[in-house]
Amino acid sequence: MAIHVVKNGDTLWAISQVYNVPVSTIVAINGLSNVNVIVPGLALYIPSRELQQRTYRIQPGDTLWKLSIRFNSTIASILQANPDLNPNRLLVGRLVTIPTELKQDIATLGFIVPYSQEAVIQILDSLAPQLTYLAVTAYSFTREGYAYVQLEDRRIVERSNQLGVLPLLMIRNLIDSTFSPELAGTVLGNPSYRRNLVLSIVNLARQRGYKGVSIDFEFIPPERRNDFATFLSELKTALGNLLLHVNVHAKTRDIPANPIIGAYDYQMIGKIADIVAVMTIDYGYPGGPPDPISPAWWIEQVVSYAVSLIPPQKLQIAMPLYGYDKVAATNQTTGTSVLAAQNLAISKGVAIQYAPESESPFYRYWTNNAEHAVWFEDVRSYKAKYKIIDTHRLLGTTYWQLNLPAPQNWRYLADNLIIKKAVI
Repeated sequence: MAIHVVKNGDTLWAISQVYNVPVSTIVAINGLSNVNVIVPGLALYIPSRELQQRTYRIQPGDTLWKLSIRFNSTIASILQANPDLNPNRLLVGRLVTIPTELKQDIATLGFIVPYSQEAVIQILDSLAPQLTYLAVTAYSFTREGYAYVQLEDRRIVERSNQLGVLPLLMIRNLIDSTFSPELAGTVLGNPSYRRNLVLSIVNLARQRGYKGVSIDFEFIPPERRNDFATFLSELKTALGNLLLHVNVHAKTRDIPANPIIGAYDYQMIGKIADIVAVMTIDYGYPGGPPDPISPAWWIEQVVSYAVSLIPPQKLQIAMPLYGYDKVAATNQTTGTSVLAAQNLAISKGVAIQYAPESESPFYRYWTNNAEHAVWFEDVRSYKAKYKIIDTHRLLGTTYWQLNLPAPQNWRYLADNLIIKKAVI
């Protein structure tokens, strides 16, 4: 595969000639809205049949011969890809590039809000080969701990099971579409209410054909930290053979009193849950200053901390399928899909820039006498995140959310990775 970053004077026709790929293919894969207009800095994903370039961190006892066997590669090709590598002294912890035909395999989870079952099923039919799990975000609970349905989901669950994508009942501590610390604190802190929540979640999951549960409780009061772990333990026991997936806010150190991250005991949650998904998104958050949404340097810090407490084979990181358009003077924020963000830059005729440390694209434009800053994701930033998953041997990733088109990501995933399929 190739990633072509558009330069001044480039045209789609000229790019198609260089890579021997039809213009129509480039347009479709990259979701371009205008075949006649591209802008400098635009990253185009171009399919090809090149060897994979896997990234591996040297472990104690590794030799080039062992690595060549493990990755079905050769010592010569590894040395060619890493010209400064001393074959007789492999430094533990060093990252090396390994050319290979072996693809990285991961478990993926897509979140979906089922505003329209018909629309969701259409998306699911298209993306099923790229998904291991589907988390249907359609549930909350009362102050007495009774889980209830917010949005109809039965046809989605049925179709997901038919397609071999394991559906998970996703429940959040929502009141009027807003995360409620008070709701979470009240229920988690009361053993009777907590039991109500466990039993009602399990009953709904089994009645409606789910293969597991995805927990997304946010802004849990820090004093409920131990109660949250107790709830998860009780829920896991009650679920039996069904899967328990838990989403947690990202952090690089434990701050038990922090109102956002304090309630998440990574080590305890990692022992209880089948899968833990760290929400490595919204570093640049709505209302905050223009910043990358999911910068690679920050994800690396979060993952390095997380794997010290959670087995990497249980761990997923989050990838955003969205961007933020912010008014520079006020930080007023509008969310947009990554595709819409890309095509807005093209329609405005502004060059797309790329922050190397963050591995994130961005641009600025003016409208109505106001400067806007847009941070989003493209094939380069997604590739960087898959590399982090590979390097740390993580289970995989989650995507928020599938309603937002991101054609570059899905084609890159289909071409370059193997999606694990689970059975329960």
